[in-house]
Amino acid sequence: MSGKLYVVPTPIGNLDDMTFRAIKVLQEVQLILAEDTRTSGKLLKHFEIATPMSSFHLHNEHQQVGRYTEKLKSGETIALISDAGTPAISDPGFLLVRAAVEEGVEVECLPGATAFVPALVDSGFPADRFVFEGFLPLKKGRQTRIKELAEEKRTVILYESPHRIQKCLMQLAEFFGEDRQAVVVREISKFYETKHRGTLTELITECDVKEMKGEIVVVVKGKE
Repeated sequence: MSGKLYVVPTPIGNLDDMTFRAIKVLQEVQLILAEDTRTSGKLLKHFEIATPMSSFHLHNEHQQVGRYTEKLKSGETIALISDAGTPAISDPGFLLVRAAVEEGVEVECLPGATAFVPALVDSGFPADRFVFEGFLPLKKGRQTRIKELAEEKRTVILYESPHRIQKCLMQLAEFFGEDRQAVVVREISKFYETKHRGTLTELITECDVKEMKGEIVVVVKGKE
């Protein structure tokens, strides 16, 4: 009999965002696969979860996916978590979910934290239709993709790292237009959460790379 794979979102900042159901599942499964066992270890300790944990991250998922798929097929129940948010959303997880589905193993994703949703809603831009791009390509294809997104009439959502945020905003201003409205949200749900609103040109000045730390979401208004 096949086991079951649970995809479990974890808080992106505030631990109070952990759901009762997520705690229950993590307590009851036989194994937890974590992106970083040190980071997740602190979370599990906080909620008094003693379930065994193994490492499953970007650099080993290709090698490990077969091993854990076999465990699932043999009847084990496994939970997949990332450092923060929902696994497979700009985090490892897709390969294991796909393999489980292909092998007929039941997969269940719990609802929970994802950074781009509160950023989108907080932006005040249309949220009925949007494009979630995640991280843009670092080099090859980056400019081409930005040009394509510049023509989008839907709200565009990006993830960006602190040390690249100003360069990203400059590139967006170049192709989207300097006056395109956008919002930069940093450290969602955490104590130092900040929001910067304005045109892309204004945001380039406001978002000092020296002060920008943590997780960043950029929300850009669609082309009118």
